[in-house]
Amino acid sequence: MKKNIALVTGGYSGEAVISYKSAATIFENIDPEKWNCFLIDIHPDGWFYVNRKQEKTRVDKNDFSIVEEGTKINFDAVLIGLHGTPGEDGKLQGYFDCLHIPYTSCDAASSALTFNKRYTVAVAAFAGIPVARSLHLFKNQPLSPSVILSQLHLPVFVKPNNGGSSLGISKVNEAGMLEAALQKAFQEDEQVLVEEFISGREFTIGVFRSKTAVISLPITEIISGNEFFDYAAKYEGASEEITPANLEEKIADQIRETAKKAYQVFNCRGVVRIDFIFNEKENSAYLLEINTVPGQSAASIVPQQVKAMGWSLREFYSALIEACLPD
Repeated sequence: MKKNIALVTGGYSGEAVISYKSAATIFENIDPEKWNCFLIDIHPDGWFYVNRKQEKTRVDKNDFSIVEEGTKINFDAVLIGLHGTPGEDGKLQGYFDCLHIPYTSCDAASSALTFNKRYTVAVAAFAGIPVARSLHLFKNQPLSPSVILSQLHLPVFVKPNNGGSSLGISKVNEAGMLEAALQKAFQEDEQVLVEEFISGREFTIGVFRSKTAVISLPITEIISGNEFFDYAAKYEGASEEITPANLEEKIADQIRETAKKAYQVFNCRGVVRIDFIFNEKENSAYLLEINTVPGQSAASIVPQQVKAMGWSLREFYSALIEACLPD
């Protein structure tokens, strides 16, 4: 008997627009022979089941169920395709844990931890994984640009501490640019990370857990047409993404092993995408961040890596669902 899968999309942040694009790709590639897939839109106006006619009915939050054509439907598992809050920061995961519904992403604790960029690099550094020097700023406890630059060397990246999709990020090359960059980042979040620039090639790699193993996807090199891999580079074609990356096998092994180590250190589940800068002078892969709900849109990297591995997206999403289901 086919199991009922809820594909969760939407969200409460500016990343919702990316969530809908991801959900469209996932929905098209769910194997209908294996799964009954139901699209659930988590929206500031409410939680809704959206059927194929684009008709909406409310989700019963008491047990995360829906009613379709007079029949109540409970879900065997949840496939999380929601970027930002509440799908990537652990809030939904905690809710599903309370209801004993399995899901395809990291658990509540790992999701909350990795959603906070500063805490991510702190834990990674504690585990011996190279990270850039950084400062963690709070809106209610501001630091002046001069104090920041007394502790960090230019150039620096200024980024919202929580969230993704490269919203609100700036690269600061001169001291006079820092104040505007801080204001831009604080518009997106109450916390901001200021991080020293690491020179090197930028790589990103997907890692996922199947029923039997932790598997690394082919590595992608990001060559941004902009100064860095910002929103336009990610989603508007202003970058070149080379999958699989053209690099020495020794370096590829180092990136793969560091990515798998991070996956284990952060107790990840499902698929995550881990971003690195490889500094050739130091021969080190610096971890930038961990994305626990990586994009699945047509422009996203993980689908490219899945195809480069020789899998179809249909096989991949089935593997994620099967891995989260109890034996």
